[in-house]
Amino acid sequence: MSNKISAGIIGGAGYTGGEMLRILLNHPDVDITFVHSRSNAGEPVSKVHRDLAGETELRFASEMSKVDVLFLCVGHGEAKEFMAQHTVDEDTRIIDLSQDFRLQGNAVVGARIFVYGLPEANKEQIQSALSIANPGCFATALQLALLPLAKQGALQQVHATGITGSTGAGQKLQSSSHFSWRANNIQAYKSLSHQHMNEVMETLRTAQPGCEKVNFIPWRGDFARGIYITAYTETNLSLEEANALYRKYYTGHAFTHLSDQMIDLKQVVNTNKCLLYLEKEEGKLIVHAAIDNLLKGASGQAVQNMNLMFGLPETTGLKLKSIAF
Repeated sequence: MSNKISAGIIGGAGYTGGEMLRILLNHPDVDITFVHSRSNAGEPVSKVHRDLAGETELRFASEMSKVDVLFLCVGHGEAKEFMAQHTVDEDTRIIDLSQDFRLQGNAVVGARIFVYGLPEANKEQIQSALSIANPGCFATALQLALLPLAKQGALQQVHATGITGSTGAGQKLQSSSHFSWRANNIQAYKSLSHQHMNEVMETLRTAQPGCEKVNFIPWRGDFARGIYITAYTETNLSLEEANALYRKYYTGHAFTHLSDQMIDLKQVVNTNKCLLYLEKEEGKLIVHAAIDNLLKGASGQAVQNMNLMFGLPETTGLKLKSIAF
């Protein structure tokens, strides 16, 4: 009899569902019980996720069965709808990758309380949680860039920019995700109004009550995956003091690392890592952060949260290699 964690995936045909499959198929402590997809029911998983040919005989299911953990890899608004329409066993852990339950005002659903799943901020709460609201991708990068300052009470007004790959827009075709539009092209969007900023500010203001709003401008980039953000703020800290502060904060956090040289995106693509690099110029601390939007920004972080919930080493199944070049 298997002692492995039984897992189900709702919304298995999209980008985050596909990444979840790739991780869990190689996770030593997990068995995938079902992968649900209304549009692909009965079809082999490898027909949609063609890189999994030869790796699994799983087929998309139209029904659910009882599992230890349920991953909701569905679009925004769809997780709330799923919870309203389905009864999930009270002892089944739920990890939602949409934005539906991330804010404190939306975190209570019946008897369930969704804990915000940023391990670098809420590890102890995650370990005892029954339900997790997985953070957004831009939100993850911004919070990891700024949390040490906020925890120190040293966060002043922040200005930030960030660029994301086309997978950040989801799998459904849009005018801005066509190859002919993306290639050799970038564009700013949702200036100062990105939906992830509400969760960012809740976390930062929990660490530092009353901190000012982060001014953030996101960009669409001409690459498939990854997020690179740069944020800066006034500070009295020297660069040496800031580096010491960040190293101390992230001690014991397996996936967030402070680099001693400038970082680039390819260092983190295909990994669950966040890399940070600090600079000090003209009285301002400049923080660079890079993550893979589909892994540390979505499915990888969800599995990291699952590991914590089930008492496994945080890195189990997540020791992934970057593409490097």
